[in-house]
Amino acid sequence: MARPLRIGITCYPTIGGSGVVATELGKLMAERGHEIHFITHGLPFRAGTFRRNMYYHEVEVTDYHVFRYPPYELFLASKMYQAARMQKLDLLHVHYAVPHALSAFLAKEMAGDRLKVVTTLHGTDITILGQDASLKEIIRLGIRKSDAVTAVSRSLIRETRELLDIREPIDLVYNFVDERVYYPRENSQLRKEFAAPEEKLLIHISNFRPVKRTCDLADIFARVNRRVHARLLLVGEGPELPNLQAKFDGMGLADRVIFFGKQEDVAEIVSAADLMLLPSEKESFGLAALEAMACGVPTVGSLTGGLPEVVEHGVTGFLAPVGDTETMAEYALRLLTDDVLRAEFGRACVRRAREHFDSRRIADQYERIYYRVLGIGESAALSVCE
Repeated sequence: MARPLRIGITCYPTIGGSGVVATELGKLMAERGHEIHFITHGLPFRAGTFRRNMYYHEVEVTDYHVFRYPPYELFLASKMYQAARMQKLDLLHVHYAVPHALSAFLAKEMAGDRLKVVTTLHGTDITILGQDASLKEIIRLGIRKSDAVTAVSRSLIRETRELLDIREPIDLVYNFVDERVYYPRENSQLRKEFAAPEEKLLIHISNFRPVKRTCDLADIFARVNRRVHARLLLVGEGPELPNLQAKFDGMGLADRVIFFGKQEDVAEIVSAADLMLLPSEKESFGLAALEAMACGVPTVGSLTGGLPEVVEHGVTGFLAPVGDTETMAEYALRLLTDDVLRAEFGRACVRRAREHFDSRRIADQYERIYYRVLGIGESAALSVCE
């Protein structure tokens, strides 16, 4: 490795795939000897115990009466600049284009060209916000002013190019899980707490936003329960959760659903399950599916976005068209009623997670990008762009 770097990381610190990946990446980079500075409005979810080379800079927003809405983007840019100047940061790695890439651009304008910016696109910053005509040009500016741009799936790269007419290089860097945390476990005791021996355990993890189509989740679970005794574990919080609870009540299934709320450590819970359900409208990657896969748990989900790049249909899970809850339920039943098939899928899940989404491989990719934009070592000549 070339010299250790001083890296500023900005992400949404709340529950969600982009924040989780950004935080886990920061922890991995700290383990490699880099100095990591999280610059966010809250302590990042899953930050865990900070190390001597990990720091947190809180973005505080003052609510001046002249502003109808507090200009968070400006306060963030100012904090980025302060951290870069005082801590002599080499680069800012921002996760999610809006508003982080724009704030990083402003920070770089203040700090000078020495400060580099790497922007990682995670999904809805492009697939939803990128379709808003009032935001399209500002998102394009943030991407084009970055020194390097990465995306978490080929699907997201295609959508970015189509929606925003981006011609600049975009590096494909998949998300990852820490294989020291996510691995198959023998959780017989934990399973006993959730379900009887003859029952099957299904799980869903998300931020419970409309894009996750959680009402479809209820329909799938209801169809499964007509033929198999099962329970559903729900992990996370979000705006659709009250509606989902009400739907389960109306279906008479409330007693078969366990709500966990936010959980920082989900690996043990996931590995106790038989199947992950992910019937989303959009998934630019599908981190929950990868977490399950690494634990040997197959996924049944939607054929959408980057999810087919994670879940290999017919090998590590099954995918059906968005909204086709009948087919998803049939796929779920195929796995839940055949222990031999489910075990075969489980082994394939672990192999795929380790071969394609290994944390060391992904960290290596990001390191090469960092050194490339800084013009340090051999990585300056490398390109893994698409």
